Amino acid sequence: MADSTVWRKNLDRLGLELPGVAAPAGAYIPALRSGSHVYTSGQLPFVDGKLSAVGKVGAEVSLEQAKEAAKFCALNALAAVHDLVGLDEVVRIVKVVGFVASAPGFNDQPLVINGASELLGEVFGEAGVHARSAVGVFELPKNTPVEVELIAEVR
Repeated sequence: MADSTVWRKNLDRLGLELPGVAAPAGAYIPALRSGSHVYTSGQLPFVDGKLSAVGKVGAEVSLEQAKEAAKFCALNALAAVHDLVGLDEVVRIVKVVGFVASAPGFNDQPLVINGASELLGEVFGEAGVHARSAVGVFELPKNTPVEVELIAEVR
């Protein structure tokens, strides 16, 4: 079970803080609770209101840049969970789905989404280990290279 002092200390250790929740770009909300789960909408790699990278992975965006972008997506997803219920209520991260805008021939989507998965493990420890899908797509909103959504079990 996640412990507030643990996730806060881990974010501090990583030199990260929860950002504000990005305003929805359409007719949806950033996160929704249903029973004991919180589902986030797809989160883009915004840092201080700007995308950390743009373009296709394997072309304009390197694997390393995309992995870092996936980390920011996960951080933004955590911010949406925190805004809705508070990260103190997280029991575990259940599922992560990552979308990677891929150049032709790029097939390392799992390595990109490791950026999100590794962050969640570093923040929550064993409670951050989750099931996952990593999907290559042709286009994503705003020409972002990565989009991540998650499901968290909460108290």
